[in-house]
Amino acid sequence: MTTAGWYVRRLSRMGPREIGTRVGDAARKRRWRGVLDEHTLAGTVWHAQRRFTAVLPDGVLAAIPQDAVDRLLRAANRLMDGQAEYFGVARNDLVSPDWAFDPRTGRRAPVAAYAFDIPYRNENMVGDIKQIWEPSRHQHLTVLATAYALTRDDRYAHRVADHLKSWWAANPPMRGVHWISGIELGIRLLSWVWVRRMLDGWSDAPGLFEQNPEALHQIWHHQKFLATFRSRGSSANNHVIAEAAGQLAASCAFGWFPQSPRWRTDAMRLLDESLRRNTFDSGLNRELATEYHGLVLELGLAAAVEADAAGMPVPDSTWLTLMRMTDALAAVVDRKLRPPRQGDADDGFGLILDGPDTDRWASLLATGDALFERMRWWPASYASDVRTPLLAALAREAGAGTCATVPRPLHLPAHFADAGMTILRAPATTTPAGKVWGEVWARCDGGPHGFLSIAAHAHADALSVEVRHNGVDILADPGTYCYHGEPEWRSYFRSTLGHNTLQLDDRDQSVSGGPFMWTRHANTRILAARPANPEEVATGVGHWCAEHDGYTGLPGAPVHRRTVELDNARRELVVFDEITGRYRHNTRLAFHLGPKVHVDLLGKTANLAWTDGDAVHSAVLELPPDLTWLAHTGETETPLGWYSDGFGRKVPSTTLVGTGTVGRRDVLITVLRFDT
Repeated sequence: MTTAGWYVRRLSRMGPREIGTRVGDAARKRRWRGVLDEHTLAGTVWHAQRRFTAVLPDGVLAAIPQDAVDRLLRAANRLMDGQAEYFGVARNDLVSPDWAFDPRTGRRAPVAAYAFDIPYRNENMVGDIKQIWEPSRHQHLTVLATAYALTRDDRYAHRVADHLKSWWAANPPMRGVHWISGIELGIRLLSWVWVRRMLDGWSDAPGLFEQNPEALHQIWHHQKFLATFRSRGSSANNHVIAEAAGQLAASCAFGWFPQSPRWRTDAMRLLDESLRRNTFDSGLNRELATEYHGLVLELGLAAAVEADAAGMPVPDSTWLTLMRMTDALAAVVDRKLRPPRQGDADDGFGLILDGPDTDRWASLLATGDALFERMRWWPASYASDVRTPLLAALAREAGAGTCATVPRPLHLPAHFADAGMTILRAPATTTPAGKVWGEVWARCDGGPHGFLSIAAHAHADALSVEVRHNGVDILADPGTYCYHGEPEWRSYFRSTLGHNTLQLDDRDQSVSGGPFMWTRHANTRILAARPANPEEVATGVGHWCAEHDGYTGLPGAPVHRRTVELDNARRELVVFDEITGRYRHNTRLAFHLGPKVHVDLLGKTANLAWTDGDAVHSAVLELPPDLTWLAHTGETETPLGWYSDGFGRKVPSTTLVGTGTVGRRDVLITVLRFDT
């Protein structure tokens, strides 16, 4: 990722202004090397009188539902035993962690080197940087601190203090890998704010934070870093929002420095601008990577509430963007509150105050309900959590006046034109004859190829479909699995063949320039999007049609056009694929089945079966007879037939691939017919 060719490709995706700002950043990085030579507290100035006043209102903790408390305490007790899991790797060394150690490769990152000298993407030299960075977001400490607040058991507080002191000692400013990436510093600051809040009432809390020169030194340098080294230009995606959110939260809650008012004002402006820039008018995140929609929403809500609690005016546009994001999330989830599996996903959270078995999306919808009030078409219910009542208690206004007067969708939205996402949905129902039909949920992808010039978190998935039955993946998006260190797997999971769409002449629709860069983007155009009428959704027919130009560089400049129809009454989904252009092309059409689906492939017919709880369900997938079909499961020599249910984790699943040659007069017809 740091070869000469990569740098040339990366520069090609920047404009003159961005190149100029990056030259300036390079000069600042050289100057900041002087931090290494300073005395540990040099350059840091704080106010003589310092108090932490950003506390929770009285009675809030007692109002948290007991089941949410129980989940949180189970997680906290595992942490007290030194146990946790990060990206599929079990850890049992967290009583006294080595903050530079990667348990996956066994390597240890440099701890004394100047941060910007470390080639952190080089796994052979540093290890898996995600494994090293994740514990240092200190989101396990927010769990332990919350356990203290709920139980007043000093054991949790002492463990938090031990970890913070250990981390601060091991990671002086600008030394080691934890001072490289602004998103890490921003999320860590947000965690520290909530750690201090949840430790309020513990006698040693002031001595750990506001009366501790080492803590003040770290907090100041984190904020100074974020004020100096922002994600810019083609990198100003979710990273800049994490940077702004952490800076805003810390400058509001830890306003102990002469620079705090300026940092607070600048961070509020940056957060507002970045939220709007990263969000479509429809409310969906512009990266078109669903987990980053969740990350940005969590960060935005936490930071806006922090500013609101501190009495700082939060722009109406910030609250409106967060409300639209929440409405959009409510609109795209299936009946089990699972959103689309689109684009990259790395299991990143903005703020963790709950156990890992708390549903992330239900929690976000609960928070949205508390701050903005749910619309009548929102999902009927969602589980309890710890975070929602705490955020709601801190919020003073939450844009109540403006948000209450802005029109919101009166019916469940199904087509998001600016994001190119359409949800076709056949709701669960019982027929007059007593037959029970499960919900069929289908996402059709006709949107842009990611966000900004590098589209860092996009996949080559134009015109892909994703289909679920009662929340179970049937035609699945395989996921992400990894970022660094395993290039063949990174390439597979973001490839065209790795999605439910059509590949021509062994080419991806978009051209990759590196694991987080695309140098040519497929352009997609939606020709028709007519989801079933809300008043006739049980019996209507949803229709969608789009095309993309990702293959126009091939002979004859072929264009792939796809039409999808969902007949709700018949519980039948039909996919039509056709190619325009003068020539025939080698074609591969892939359908990735979810890991719960068992398949029996008989020629051109695939019989599907899966369990959902105690119920057994089935469907028939009639495949285009023009192609030769094979089933692939868990293949490794050339990756094929895999499903990643979380970052760093993958399991074998079945992928059906049809091969042949297709020309402009051919129409490939696929029919998926559900039996229940």
